[in-house]
Amino acid sequence: MGRTIGIILIAIGVIGCLIITALMASYVADESLSRSAAILGFALGAAVLIVPLGAGVFMLWKGGQEAQAGAEAQKQRQLLNMVKTRGQVAISDLAIEMDTTRDHVQTMLHDLVGKGLFSGYVNWDEGMLYSRQASELRQRNTCEVCGGQLELAGHGVIRCPFCGTEYFLE
Repeated sequence: MGRTIGIILIAIGVIGCLIITALMASYVADESLSRSAAILGFALGAAVLIVPLGAGVFMLWKGGQEAQAGAEAQKQRQLLNMVKTRGQVAISDLAIEMDTTRDHVQTMLHDLVGKGLFSGYVNWDEGMLYSRQASELRQRNTCEVCGGQLELAGHGVIRCPFCGTEYFLE
């Protein structure tokens, strides 16, 4: 929204300057206005139009910053969704799917932890990111039905690959 308003204000400033320039040039050509008076008229008109022009440039710049912040927030949401739905995910997969670097994934993760939006753990040596539900898998690791080794199947779901029993975490 800020970018659109900025573009409109810049257009108003530029079009206004063009109109003033054309008017002053036509008055000088008709000899109804001296050159010094035309220059003064243009300067006064430009002084008035500098306000919307400056405000437009500021709004365009501010809108660009907001767009960057929105894109970063979208990437953080994407990271959270990927980890929560899969339970565990390779950091390299995150970087590839999000079209970013491993360092940027680490920065986003630290930011999400700082905001209290992510709980889980990371094994940087293995390159794996685990959701909180995946860490709970460590507490419950064998199937009550067949005794098989349980695996994380997704957000809050642990599944036995041998008998198909699913456990739902709170």
